[in-house]
Amino acid sequence: MTDSTIVKALTSSAGPTAVDPYVPGSGNRGYSVRHYDLDIDYRVANNRFIGIATISADASERLETFTLDLVGLVAAKVSVNGQRAARFLDVSGKLTITPARPIDAGAAFTVTVRYSGSPGPRRSPWGDVGWEELSEGVLVASQPNGAPTWFPCNDRPADKATYRIAVTAETPYRVIANGKLVASRVKASRTQWVYEVAEPMAPYLATVQIGYYSAHPLTTAPLGQVPMKAWIPSDLGHEFASDFADQPAMMEAFERMFGPYPFPDYTVVVTDDDLEIPLEAHGMSIFGRNHVDGLKGEYRLVAHELAHSWFGNSLTAASWQHIWLHEGFACYAEWLWAEDSGRWSAHRLATHYWTKLSTQHQDFLIGDPGPELMFDDRVYKRGALTLHALRLTMGDDAFFAMLRAWTVRHRHGTVTTEQFMEHAAGFTARPLGRLFRAWLFDRALPRLPRGHV
Repeated sequence: MTDSTIVKALTSSAGPTAVDPYVPGSGNRGYSVRHYDLDIDYRVANNRFIGIATISADASERLETFTLDLVGLVAAKVSVNGQRAARFLDVSGKLTITPARPIDAGAAFTVTVRYSGSPGPRRSPWGDVGWEELSEGVLVASQPNGAPTWFPCNDRPADKATYRIAVTAETPYRVIANGKLVASRVKASRTQWVYEVAEPMAPYLATVQIGYYSAHPLTTAPLGQVPMKAWIPSDLGHEFASDFADQPAMMEAFERMFGPYPFPDYTVVVTDDDLEIPLEAHGMSIFGRNHVDGLKGEYRLVAHELAHSWFGNSLTAASWQHIWLHEGFACYAEWLWAEDSGRWSAHRLATHYWTKLSTQHQDFLIGDPGPELMFDDRVYKRGALTLHALRLTMGDDAFFAMLRAWTVRHRHGTVTTEQFMEHAAGFTARPLGRLFRAWLFDRALPRLPRGHV
């Protein structure tokens, strides 16, 4: 059986009617979004939110009605191409819109939604996601389906768009969002912050952070390296400086291994509240103050979140089935940084985690783990082991050339497991189909290939 035949056999299946069966209530058919223009007025003191979202989209089929995802907020007025919608109905997380005139297939159209409410997180099988009040401010962590808690959207990772995000809040607070800060306007006791995102971004990666943040300089980076900045609570400066001192060297190492950094700059935010886990956003990572101890105790998480800039934020899984393409790669980046910085070899770490996994249940496929297990740590570790097995099989030169080509070829796009399998096969004469089948689509844990790195 050829590699190509194995790839097709492993990845072909009759698709369910949901846009994404892992998040069956999220995402919408019939159109794709080009641009979101979000204008938000938020009152931190009483958690009140007024928003205007202007969405530029293209119809892929004739639309007599269409839907947007919106959760916990109420639409007050909707227009399509400047005309008031004939009808709109806001029920169970879906804003169903009937335009005054049907939209033809292939036509560009614009939807403007005025909406308001008291935003809060969405309860999901993976915990609360989306807009969340902190003790002083706001955190937005939307993976996988929390984006509709703060703006109407087509909430599917494959529908990437550019953004303008304008947020007005009380002046003492700093507002941080994705992209480039293009304006900051003070009016009386309130300040409007305007950010623009030029690269296509999935809705779940859009974020707003509001709090009493102070700018903190990172270790001086070599000339020409990616600009990096941080916003942290003012009392964590000493600890942050120690814990993130290696980040410029990580950036240099990952550019060497993975190819050019895909965004204009990189921002780290440390919230004043504890977080269970750090989280990635487009061009940004967010940590809790519990992740900053001054002892580099969480250095692997610093590497993990930075690696998501390539794997997850630039190259985004077309659907959540393929999440190992985010988490397995970011986990392997932890091991690669440990190797590059002289701590432990990736092979030693791979052997350690293989032994640990071998004692655990082998009850799912990381190439299709199912929604209940898509954030299971075994997806992360076995995904990383898959890459290490691939590296042992291909050799370092071919493996890293393959990774660099992967990130460049699909920069700011969406990817699938099938695409990665076919891509990797083009960089070696050795057959890879059975390797991928064993690691991604068999339950039993394979042994690592013989080899040395």
